Amino acid sequence: MWLSDISIVLPDRLIQNGAVRVQDGLIAEISERPVKDSVRTPRHRLFPGFIDMHGDMIELELEPRPRVDFPMEVAIGHLDARLAASGVTTAYAGVSFSRTAKDNERRSFEHTSQIIRALKDNIERLRVDHRIHARFDVTYTDAIAALDGLLSSGAVDLVSVMDHTPGQGQYRDLEKLIAYRSHGQGVSMEEARVQIEERIAASVPADQVLDNLERVSRLCQSHGVAMASHDDDTVAKANLMADIGAVISEFPVTIEAAEAAAARGLMIAMGAPNAMRGQSYSGNLSARDAHAAGLLSILAADYHPASILPAIMALAEQDPNGLAGAARLATANPAKALGLTDRGDITVGKRADLVLIDPDGHVALTLRQGKKIYANGTLDLPSKGPVEIVKENLQNV
Repeated sequence: MWLSDISIVLPDRLIQNGAVRVQDGLIAEISERPVKDSVRTPRHRLFPGFIDMHGDMIELELEPRPRVDFPMEVAIGHLDARLAASGVTTAYAGVSFSRTAKDNERRSFEHTSQIIRALKDNIERLRVDHRIHARFDVTYTDAIAALDGLLSSGAVDLVSVMDHTPGQGQYRDLEKLIAYRSHGQGVSMEEARVQIEERIAASVPADQVLDNLERVSRLCQSHGVAMASHDDDTVAKANLMADIGAVISEFPVTIEAAEAAAARGLMIAMGAPNAMRGQSYSGNLSARDAHAAGLLSILAADYHPASILPAIMALAEQDPNGLAGAARLATANPAKALGLTDRGDITVGKRADLVLIDPDGHVALTLRQGKKIYANGTLDLPSKGPVEIVKENLQNV
């Protein structure tokens, strides 16, 4: 099948009015000109399918309001549909292991393990290629052995390490954290302050944190899984994470930390909501500022997959390579960082993971390996062939 009369977003340039042929789940041919006997999509743009390396949405789908638990199959099915409708074809579900979570609570080992099993058990019937991004609290010493087991079984595809102890990292501004906790939990400022002080008092010694970091790094290296740092806030921390083998710096808090991480060869990942809005909701580094400084490598959904496309469009206005350069942030660059050599750009022989954007900037069609996983109903598509909807996918949404 040919998709024709479209602007094609290549890794380094745009084809203004060309065509792409999809066959057997792959990109079979690219034409610089329109072709006959095709699905004509004038004024549309064709991107590679978006690769989201960090999305926290599954936890929010499972608990959309505090202490309101949804069934696993409902949460996963809804998230899968949201991702496909946002143009995401490969998604790394961020699931967390937290030392402070009680048994079977969100981010406890038992609850997170259930999420991982449910995603892996249902992977064949889902629209999007779902993978697991284990967010590991480096103060959680007892969970390292469990993480080893998950890596050994192939259940985890990416590990990020973080320390959410108040007073550093994402939560270095204690007064902002107290106000955020007070508002989010509906408690007084004083109650929130007491909670924060108790967290600080129960913090794990620095030498134990360093030992845990080194153990997790060795596990990742032995299993061939990429490791990311999270919320680097100082030059010293960025250098430490580079020293222990991190290849991605997620959501650096300051421009100085981002510069240091980039200088050590780490790819800088930041949230698409941050880039779309032009600011961090927590007052940390702006993704647009990081991009303007030439530091931004990867856009991640973070908590809102529909923000990826508008973030790309916003950054395209200041990117030295325009739309092609901005699109790489959610396609070719995360593919490179995560070792996904079969996808991430529109190249002959790569997977036909594609997203077609209509003239109004909406996702009109998402293909995964040439199969239609989302359509907004505006295109006249063949009823059979490589873009036929996989019936078993729809039955389980």
